[in-house]
Amino acid sequence: MNPERPSASPASEYRRIVVCADDFGMNTAVDAGILHLAGLGRLSATSLLVDGPSASQNLPALLTTHLQVGLHLNLTESFGQPGLCLPLKSLIQAAYLRRLPLGQVRDAICRQLDRFQDLTGRLPDYIDGHQHVHQLPGVRDQLLQALDTRTARPWIRDTGRPRQAGLPWRLCFKAQVIAGLGAAGLRRRVQAAGLTQNPGFLGVYDFKGGVPAYEIWMSRWLTLAQDGDVLMCHPARGMDAHDALTDQRQAEYAVLSDARMAQRLADHRLMIAGTDPCKEPS
Repeated sequence: MNPERPSASPASEYRRIVVCADDFGMNTAVDAGILHLAGLGRLSATSLLVDGPSASQNLPALLTTHLQVGLHLNLTESFGQPGLCLPLKSLIQAAYLRRLPLGQVRDAICRQLDRFQDLTGRLPDYIDGHQHVHQLPGVRDQLLQALDTRTARPWIRDTGRPRQAGLPWRLCFKAQVIAGLGAAGLRRRVQAAGLTQNPGFLGVYDFKGGVPAYEIWMSRWLTLAQDGDVLMCHPARGMDAHDALTDQRQAEYAVLSDARMAQRLADHRLMIAGTDPCKEPS
């Protein structure tokens, strides 16, 4: 499924959204949540942390699902992997001061692309970034150069067109900060490379408030969603003591897995791309 070109549906009045769960491979709770939501038809895609501790263990189950699988490019989260890994603030500073070690960035990207192919037997359907690092200056250029040497034509996540109207200012501000960290520059390069991106982006919030807050934000995102938009989520099924977001991940899972989610989608005239018989082939 290319999010920029959703396929036609017999119910032509419906809009299609790509619901993408980030962080597959981070831990078993995250993987369990994503796999169960896939079985319920609540997801279109998941982004794989190729060095995550549970990636190899749970990947066989993932590959039996209908989900598109993308590379969740990681330059900030240490799993004991070799090569470049910096705290997010340090990475952003280095990127904007033009002090990134570009050779190391390129090596990290190529190694993760290679590992993705080793794990899955194919190249990624799409690419995004853990903490949105794929759009940073220097990183985006090395990413597109690495892709230019391969046969893959993945779509690339665009955070730069967030749909946040009507949400609290703090959430709108966060969405604009994320977009401002390189989305426009990435878009220009992606267009020049002949690749595609999602037309809109949803799912940015402050990871607070439990189920009540997430239900409110979800309702608003569904109201704003347009054809091909990506709705990012971070669900988990069960606790993980080492995951700072574990409570809110479970809140996301609770909302996404609830039977009322199907009714919310219907009420907003939405389909989750890739989960119905008229889906566009991968």
